[in-house]
Amino acid sequence: MKASELRAKDVAALEKEITDLLKAHFNLRMQKGTQQLGNTAQLGNVRRDIARAKTVLAEKKKGAAQ
Repeated sequence: MKASELRAKDVAALEKEITDLLKAHFNLRMQKGTQQLGNTAQLGNVRRDIARAKTVLAEKKKGAAQ
């Protein structure tokens, strides 16, 4: 997911997106642990998406505080 798509969302939607991404990351880790994950690059992509979403959320919260 692109940062521009995340910036278009409000704070509540970003928090939900982060929660969904964390669940997806957990599921991918479990699949990796049970040797069911074929494409291990998905783990890195989800981690980057989580970081992107958290960064945009922090920017929005900081902007709202000012």
